[in-house]
Amino acid sequence: MKLANLAGRATVIVGDRALDVEKASNGALGPDPAVLYDLANHDELRRLERSATDADLVAYDEKQLGPVSPRAPKILAVALNYRGHAEESGIPIPEAPTAFGKFTSSLAGPYQPVIVPEGIDKCDFEAEVVVVIGRTMRAVAPEAVWEGVAGVTAGQDITDRREQWRKPLNQFTFAKSYDTFSPCGPLVATVDEFEDPDDIEVVGHVDDLEVQRGRTSDLIFSVPELVSWLSTYVTLEPGDLVFTGTPAGCGVRRVPRLYLEPGMTLTTEVQGVGVMRNPISR
Repeated sequence: MKLANLAGRATVIVGDRALDVEKASNGALGPDPAVLYDLANHDELRRLERSATDADLVAYDEKQLGPVSPRAPKILAVALNYRGHAEESGIPIPEAPTAFGKFTSSLAGPYQPVIVPEGIDKCDFEAEVVVVIGRTMRAVAPEAVWEGVAGVTAGQDITDRREQWRKPLNQFTFAKSYDTFSPCGPLVATVDEFEDPDDIEVVGHVDDLEVQRGRTSDLIFSVPELVSWLSTYVTLEPGDLVFTGTPAGCGVRRVPRLYLEPGMTLTTEVQGVGVMRNPISR
């Protein structure tokens, strides 16, 4: 299935049209997008999709797509999870994940402007595959992880590099959590949409320049390994978002360096999910 937050309403995308979940279920499932990310609802969502008629399906404006899991209980992310990114950063391949958080208030839609605050001159991009948690998981075994995932989407981990590396102490969470610094979307694809969920391609462009391309088969810590490790310390809940890492090519590691500026467009594509296009604004 392809699931979406369309104008704040839970929606199943069928081809190029939209099925409103509350209307299709006669109110048995509500309009809150949270119903999409609870695996307990997925059998009913599939039934609604199968039984939908032409009259139930409507055209939609992609600009109305909002951030996936707009009230995510937690947003967890991992640094240096692609070998190429670790190598370009001059950092040894890590022996365990390095995790950090992002504030839920940083979420943005797939076509919403990313706002670079006045005076920020080192605003970087990181295209990522993002996993949406679908059931409560604590100390889950790697082989059981995909069974607890509601789906996969695209994301950008936007970062104020100057703030991240401001002395005396480097820090991640605040510098990656300004408003609009976590666009996600455009849809959530359920795990069965992928021939191999451990080999998903992510591609990033700044304007017409391809800046990043990677596959999750190149992750240092695979999605099952990463989510299992996170769940050892933190209880994962439906709607949590896990940013799985970025491939080589982010702006701070390019020669010359490339930072986001107003007037640019940041494009992010995840195979099987779709394309986000976020204009950069002030």
